[in-house]
Amino acid sequence: MISPAWILACQLALTGLAMAAPQLDMGHIQPSFATVSKKFRVVTEDTVILPCEINNLGEYQVVWKRGASILTAGSLKIYPDKRIRLVEGTNLEIRDISTKDAGDYVCQISLLEPITLTHTLEILVPPRIQKVSNNGALDVKKFSTVTLECKASGNPVPTITWSRKNNLLPSGDKSVEGFSITIEQVTRHQAGVYQCMASNGVGQPVLRDIALRVQYAPEIEVERNWVHTGEGFEAQLVCIVHAEPPAEVLWYRDTLRLDTTERMYSESRGSRHTLFIRKVDASDFGNYSCAADNALGKSRQYLELSGRPTQAQFLSSPRGRFRDTYNISFSVDSYTPVEEYKLYFRKLPDNDSLIFSNHLGHGTNERTNHHGIPIIGGYRGAMGVNEWRDVIINVDRKERMSQRVYYLIHGLEAGTEYEAKVQARNRFGWGAVSRGFRFDTRGSEPEMRDLGMTAAAGGGSSIRVSAGQSGLLLAFTLFMFLTVVGAASCGCVAS
Repeated sequence: MISPAWILACQLALTGLAMAAPQLDMGHIQPSFATVSKKFRVVTEDTVILPCEINNLGEYQVVWKRGASILTAGSLKIYPDKRIRLVEGTNLEIRDISTKDAGDYVCQISLLEPITLTHTLEILVPPRIQKVSNNGALDVKKFSTVTLECKASGNPVPTITWSRKNNLLPSGDKSVEGFSITIEQVTRHQAGVYQCMASNGVGQPVLRDIALRVQYAPEIEVERNWVHTGEGFEAQLVCIVHAEPPAEVLWYRDTLRLDTTERMYSESRGSRHTLFIRKVDASDFGNYSCAADNALGKSRQYLELSGRPTQAQFLSSPRGRFRDTYNISFSVDSYTPVEEYKLYFRKLPDNDSLIFSNHLGHGTNERTNHHGIPIIGGYRGAMGVNEWRDVIINVDRKERMSQRVYYLIHGLEAGTEYEAKVQARNRFGWGAVSRGFRFDTRGSEPEMRDLGMTAAAGGGSSIRVSAGQSGLLLAFTLFMFLTVVGAASCGCVAS
């Protein structure tokens, strides 16, 4: 606290300066400022020098003032602050700047009618985050509305920018500005670490994390709901379980809870829960489920472990080479040898004006496989638009794993689009019918044929190639020859 005695000493000093101020000689040049008023923006803890250069000062004295306080008078330091001093004559230096130093500083020449120069000092303060929502950790229920807030101080007033660690914000933006963000109908997909950054151009931006945890009942995804395997192999059934708080996960075969054995055991890594079955036996095939339970609810998902063949994948080009035949090829995976294939095909309408069904089968002769997809007997009669025909392709050379099949469909119409589907059977039953595959036959343009031959196939079917009229490709001839020779015994080639 400044004592009354010290204030009195300052007043006497100023009075003395004023009394000692020389009388202005009309022939003498009056002092003037060589410096202009200025606004200084200084960061806290820095040093600033406020200039006060004077022309023709002569015997006159300079006084620095701040408000009602006298800082210096002439060469005499009046204000008891170690951070303040005169440098290079009449310039005022202030070290270790703090926010309390902000304001106007006046440099005055002590004439009978004093003249003054004023500098304004603005203190720049780096940003500082004072408060975030719930001290940076929020737990909310699923489908609730949550607001994340971030309060910061500094000069200039900081800008608050929101982002999300390793993810986009719920709005889809990488970042947004604002004092707060609100998330409505929150789900587990909005959980994570949100970051509040305060910046004002002074110093470095500052960052605070807010961890948002969403509490919800278990949600289960299966990696594959149909798992293909074979006897003697290892199988893995995988459930991805999301839950907060974490859920207890149990495995079942039909309604029977599974216990850990040397051959069958489960493993959990994060949200991934796996049931391992070593040396699969035929009795292991069937329906399984994973069940998850926490304080907010429970959930269950079903999986099937199967030894039946996979869906066929078509390999042939959709553009046919011939007017009345098409060489279709596809592959099927099966751990157990495939015993037969069933090929369905139908003629499609010329345009989309006809609404047609993907339904396979006719009348009361229809039966379905394990997926509820129809399996039909051979179709008899003329082939109309959308009417399915089926061909049984017997397999003499039975192999395991991936099998590639070629089959030549004949009796087709030129320049026509068809759709085909395939399913395969092994000793465990029929696999699922494949997705539809569209192909077309060649129109009126010349065909690429170079020899005529017919190879008999099992069951009365045939693979036929007819002679053409002109210029023929040897490479195509060799391809068709190898295809026909390999199919001579069964109407197909399995490799």
